[in-house]
Amino acid sequence: NNIDYIIMDWGWSPRTDLLKVSHDVDIKKITDYGKTKGVGVILWASWYAITQQMDQIFPLYSQMGVKGFKIDFIDRDDQKAVASTYEIAKKAAEYHLLVDYHGVFKPTGLQRTYPNVIGYEGVKGMENVKWAIEDVPRYDLSVPFIRMMAGPMDYTPGAMRNATRENFRPVNSAPMSQGTRCHQLAMYVVFEAPLQMLSDNPTIYMKEQECTDFITSVPTTFDETIALEGKVGEYAALARRKGDTWFVGAMSNWDARDLILDFSF
Repeated sequence: NNIDYIIMDWGWSPRTDLLKVSHDVDIKKITDYGKTKGVGVILWASWYAITQQMDQIFPLYSQMGVKGFKIDFIDRDDQKAVASTYEIAKKAAEYHLLVDYHGVFKPTGLQRTYPNVIGYEGVKGMENVKWAIEDVPRYDLSVPFIRMMAGPMDYTPGAMRNATRENFRPVNSAPMSQGTRCHQLAMYVVFEAPLQMLSDNPTIYMKEQECTDFITSVPTTFDETIALEGKVGEYAALARRKGDTWFVGAMSNWDARDLILDFSF
């Protein structure tokens, strides 16, 4: 599907020991196979394990061909936690590893110093719908005006099971989204995420190939962004340019609406 990376999520190793790989996982074999397909491998890791073992694991997995780490469960923004994000980014850069900070506070400019830091969560992303009963579409239409002003965010969009307000319920094992399929697809244009995700099951993307083709055709970085229309919590429309190609995304809360967009620029 012309993706650049896969993330091996939690389960390839114990949360507290990244040197102990699960018996049925061969990291080197997976990274070598990925190279033949032009796909890099990123490993999920807990913040605690990274802080304890980065001097060992960064050189080890970099040598195996791993491209970086998605680091989760920082869950705080005191002096120790903030300082550690700098230490981790610096050490990872020494081994040419990218860093995606998940379970973390909003960005404050670290990626300007260490460009290998390409993602931050700092937002209640799609994972939240596994247990949330709040108004998620309204939240989605607040994020671009508020959280996104701070910098890139790791929202993890792409739900292929889509529910109306009446039919939605939190299901941890087979989560669904609140709102339409197009609401999900528009996130790939509207939300700023240099490391963008297809967060649903691989099998469901195979069943929904038309949507998968669209998602993987949208760039993750752009040369120009134009805000077309919007109102906090209600709707947003953005146009983004990559080279000579423009991508346009529009999202709404639960309300249906028509927008007339001005492309005179």
